[in-house]
Amino acid sequence: MAEAVRLGRMTDTMEEGFLAELSMKVGDKVKSGDTLAEIETDKATLPLESYFNGVVLHVAAKKGDTLKIGDLIGIIGKEGENFSALLNAGSSGGKQQSEVKQVPAETATVVTKEEPKQVAPIEHKEEEATGAGDRLKASPLARVIAKEKGIDLARVKGSGEDGRIVKRDIEQQPATATFTGKEGQRDVRVSQMRKTIARRLLESKNGAPHFYLTYDINMDRAMDIRSQLNAIGTSKISFNDLVIKAVALALRQNPNVNCSWLGDTIRYYDHIHIGMAVAVEDGLLVPVIKFADGKTIQQISVEAKAFAEKAANKKLLPPDMEGNTFTISNLGMFGIDEFTAIINPPDACILAIGGIRQEPGVVNGEIKVVNKMKVTMSCDHRAVDGATGAKFLQTLKKMLEEPLRLLI
Repeated sequence: MAEAVRLGRMTDTMEEGFLAELSMKVGDKVKSGDTLAEIETDKATLPLESYFNGVVLHVAAKKGDTLKIGDLIGIIGKEGENFSALLNAGSSGGKQQSEVKQVPAETATVVTKEEPKQVAPIEHKEEEATGAGDRLKASPLARVIAKEKGIDLARVKGSGEDGRIVKRDIEQQPATATFTGKEGQRDVRVSQMRKTIARRLLESKNGAPHFYLTYDINMDRAMDIRSQLNAIGTSKISFNDLVIKAVALALRQNPNVNCSWLGDTIRYYDHIHIGMAVAVEDGLLVPVIKFADGKTIQQISVEAKAFAEKAANKKLLPPDMEGNTFTISNLGMFGIDEFTAIINPPDACILAIGGIRQEPGVVNGEIKVVNKMKVTMSCDHRAVDGATGAKFLQTLKKMLEEPLRLLI
């Protein structure tokens, strides 16, 4: 019996998928478990596997299509089998492919238009212009030549009668280089990942009443501890690793920040799962370091590096990016001193980390150069109050300014 291959829900938030690769064609013999296509979802590009054994009788979609959940991709059955009933069911059950044809980035075209040159009619009569708005005495031919050469008549001294500018005066001037540019543009298909990021962030910004708390943290001791750990350890510790550990411990001491707004209830989590925002070509991925408060800094470092590598290679799977209770976004490595981040649902808070900068500070009553890092926490005011957020940041500051606490 012929069977329909349809797009299923491959992630919990998926609404549509982009057909990045199509591996089957009519006449191919396939068996259960064979990869038929590669589907770009809102979180990752995943293989679409066959559940059937047989021959590909029909292919309804093509590479580059954007498909809705349930759309027909192909039909598998016995060679020569009639599959018209499945085709009729597919056409009556909804669109087989997106009405909007998206253009993949690699095939995006550039449309250019050259700016036309404006050429005035040439008059060869050497006489003075007499317009009411003329403030310079110049012959029409001198004006035309000056315009073609890009010469400002106001800078030319005329040798004609009463100081009139004539042709020979213009020809003695050095020509000014002119530039003719081209207009251009390109339309790039929006990936499923960026569509989802845009939708979720818009919902978060419009739906959650954000407020922001900013703290300066002295990182001198944290820098010393990091240097000591890197001198004896096999895995190099980053400042982000220290921040993740410090945030996790601060959440353990301030559990009212480790929560989600659910409408009628606020959910407080006993576990601490830290989402770490990672920039990739198509946008932002947030892999999750689970039970971060119970892990050593070295363990966090190894896991964070593995996640960053998987993100860069598009190897992160949906389970890698689920379950966050608090998120950290660090732009310090890009030279950003301070910024505010949009809350990453379902979290009630997100912490924006700026770069470490040197500036004067008072240490033990003396003015010295200190290494400071500015952090800003965005809070959902429905779930977290200002005092609650401030106490959390006070604890975080203490953790990073007295970093031996991170090793206990």
